[in-house]
Amino acid sequence: MISRRVVFAASIIATALSCFTLGLMHARQHELSTRASYDRQLQELRAEVRNGLGAAGKIDAVVPAATSGKVDRSEAPNATSRARMVADIKKQLESEMGLLPVQLLRDRRSSFVELYSYDNFGKTNYGTAGYLGHGYFITVKHAVVALREEDERPSSRKITSVKVVYNGKEIPARVVDTGDADVEVHSGDWAIIKTKEVDLPALHVDPSFAYDFADPIFRLGNDYSKGIILSTGYVGQRTNNGLVTCLTDGHPGVSGGGVLNQRGDLVGIPIGRMQGDYRFSFILPIRSEMLRKLPTDEQPVLAQQAILAEQQ
Repeated sequence: MISRRVVFAASIIATALSCFTLGLMHARQHELSTRASYDRQLQELRAEVRNGLGAAGKIDAVVPAATSGKVDRSEAPNATSRARMVADIKKQLESEMGLLPVQLLRDRRSSFVELYSYDNFGKTNYGTAGYLGHGYFITVKHAVVALREEDERPSSRKITSVKVVYNGKEIPARVVDTGDADVEVHSGDWAIIKTKEVDLPALHVDPSFAYDFADPIFRLGNDYSKGIILSTGYVGQRTNNGLVTCLTDGHPGVSGGGVLNQRGDLVGIPIGRMQGDYRFSFILPIRSEMLRKLPTDEQPVLAQQAILAEQQ
């Protein structure tokens, strides 16, 4: 007869094997459930991008609109709508803040300034500019140069002065270089402006950012002319005209602001949005040609930063 000790030992071993098997099955089920949740979220994100692009899935199906703002006190957001906007932004940041250190975000925010341009009709437009060092800022062309009207008729509008806000005061700026855009929301819709030397931290520039689908990005801009505000979002896809779509707020005033990657490098400029949809924006990726008019002692620094970024 089999002794009781053998039976007891066999039962212990069988129980242990059963527990181990159940543990493996539970871990496997948890892994499959987590992966299914991630896949579902990714599919929802893709569907949202496709819906923004239209049934044909082409960028030509949407109508872009610039995100520079026009000063109109009658349409300015009231205290209630502004509080709602700030609350919404804070809610987004709660889920995204872990992707970029808070202190780094605060440092980068101080590199952006409010930009205002004044035309010969007495009207004021507002946008954003990012500091590159030595008094040079990068922004959008349509904020500092009067471009062709949408109906293609020549416009008599002229920008008479451009100013940025530094230490609470407006200081004059002059345009030193621009892209080849003659309309808004275009691959050549960029400009370099120059002011006196200012005490602001210069941005780190990375022209090599890949803009892979669903990459997280961080957008800073002069939302509704209320100061530099942070928003988070995700990369969509590249368009046929050299832009990139993204899911992040495209409020009036953010044109010329900055799009940062997870290292806090400047990788793009927000220049527009889809008409009627503030959550579907257009980004102009940073290109080396945009820096061609910077001083020679500054360009090697920016180029070296791009090389280091590619090696990481």
